[in-house]
Amino acid sequence: MRQSLFVSILHDIQQVNEYFIQTRDATGAPGLSGVQKMTAAFQILQYGMPANAVDEHIRIGESTAIAALNFFTRSIVATYEVVYLRSPNEVDVARLLQEGEQRGFLGMLGSLDCMHWHWDKCPTAQAGAHTGHYHKPTIVLKAVASYDLWIWHAFFGMPGSLNDITVLDRSPLFTELTRGHAHTANYTINNNVYTIGYYLVDGINPVGQRL
Repeated sequence: MRQSLFVSILHDIQQVNEYFIQTRDATGAPGLSGVQKMTAAFQILQYGMPANAVDEHIRIGESTAIAALNFFTRSIVATYEVVYLRSPNEVDVARLLQEGEQRGFLGMLGSLDCMHWHWDKCPTAQAGAHTGHYHKPTIVLKAVASYDLWIWHAFFGMPGSLNDITVLDRSPLFTELTRGHAHTANYTINNNVYTIGYYLVDGINPVGQRL
């Protein structure tokens, strides 16, 4: 992660959670900094490190690392949910359809792909269920991204032994569509009128290849 992005995220979450603002104790000694707390949370999330493993180089105890992780995830949701952690609204859908049309794909809402994340410390009892064509335990992340890499849908946690169709069947991506509440996408291809958008997948998925 670039330093500028790290600092920007830290500044944003400090606006919603004072936990990440450095304070001083009764003797005037400085407490843990926001950089330490956020770094501990990042390392636990990114590398799957146990909470007591960040003490040696970050100088933060196990209980504090767990607290930092909990506060960090909640602060991220509180800070970015309205802008990033949401489904597209009518304005977003109109923009996505317009961008797709400019690129020759009428009715395209985004690129859909499944990615496998290696589960390095997968318990032996669960290894079989999570081992598929990668021949090692993995967990599947399914995401939808737009042309500018806005990931507006993510579904994580399915065992790596499942194929893409099975993962898609279990995800909530089409929940609103099955309830009749999906946004309308009106377009015509080969004199056929369509009212439901679609996603590019697999070999014709340029964004998925970049991810």
